[in-house]
Amino acid sequence: MPKMKTKSGAKKRFRVRPGGTVKRGQAFKRHILTKKSTSRKRDLRGPANVHESDLGSIAKMLPMAGL
Repeated sequence: MPKMKTKSGAKKRFRVRPGGTVKRGQAFKRHILTKKSTSRKRDLRGPANVHESDLGSIAKMLPMAGL
């Protein structure tokens, strides 16, 4: 059997926390920031959790993560 490989794009974007939740970066904060309000940009700060409905696809992309 061939080895199971981690998707290299997923390992750059997700981190599994000790409690089993998956941390992800926040979208819509990279460019075109002049038209976005200050409060909207402030709400986009910091990491966010992956929704539990998406955890199955994340587990397939990160087979060694133990999800």
